[in-house]
Amino acid sequence: MTDPRLFVFGPGYSARVFADRLRAEGWRIAATCRSEEKKAELEAQGIEAFLFDRGRPLADAKAALAGTTHLLVSIPPDGKGDPVLDQHARDLADLRTLDWAGYLSTTGVYGDTGGEWVSEASWLKPTGERQKRRVEAERGWLNLYRQYGVPMHLFRLAGIYGPGRSAIDSVRDGIAKRVDKPGQVFCRIHVDDIAGTLRASMARPTLGAIYNVADDLPSPSHEVVEYACRLLGVEPPPLVPFDQAEMSPMAASFYTDCRRVKNDRIKRQLGVTLSYPDYRAGLEAQLAAGL
Repeated sequence: MTDPRLFVFGPGYSARVFADRLRAEGWRIAATCRSEEKKAELEAQGIEAFLFDRGRPLADAKAALAGTTHLLVSIPPDGKGDPVLDQHARDLADLRTLDWAGYLSTTGVYGDTGGEWVSEASWLKPTGERQKRRVEAERGWLNLYRQYGVPMHLFRLAGIYGPGRSAIDSVRDGIAKRVDKPGQVFCRIHVDDIAGTLRASMARPTLGAIYNVADDLPSPSHEVVEYACRLLGVEPPPLVPFDQAEMSPMAASFYTDCRRVKNDRIKRQLGVTLSYPDYRAGLEAQLAAGL
């Protein structure tokens, strides 16, 4: 039996947490990066590293991908499309050792529902360019399964948080804001629960499957910041109306959509039990761990 090898296109926050979990189990890990400096850093940690970017495909894709049993893609599409598909779709279609492949997408593909619930069967109505690119990327990855049998699974992630990227961290850094937009809620997911869901999918592969990955409690962002402040024993920042809040265009764009995301499928089909079913559990655990 082949020793399992995970190849990661784009080891960002979520993908790296997942890869580290598998590495602790004895898996071989390979990942792409965009600089020689990052390549040396990954290699020093025992990860095979390969340079990759738009306009810079893997130098020897066949050699880099050889022996890969599991593939995770977390690089977002750019203005030209999906850089992995555009440059290596044929290489992946020819990869006969592959047992499982996952693409990390976003619940942003559902667009704005005015706070109504969405499931994996809901219509995709992306509102912004970034979300529209995601829809096209999803189609491309599913086509790779339908046309060539690549064992793809799509994971639509809600807003990701965890140690280093949580309301606790933003409060500590003095950058937390409490913005009030009546009726607005956000869905979120702890990074550890993303890793747990991916691991569960590997154990129960269903080719071509799509999964929402979100916790049980959609809630306003200002409530999350307030709870983080309470845990830290500090005064929360003032509640500012949305139309008076000073935010970057990117931050403000997240308030364009409002939806609630159903997570029944990962529980029913994959047997997932969320470690952090709501933001309170996630923030409390982070603080208890001294992170």
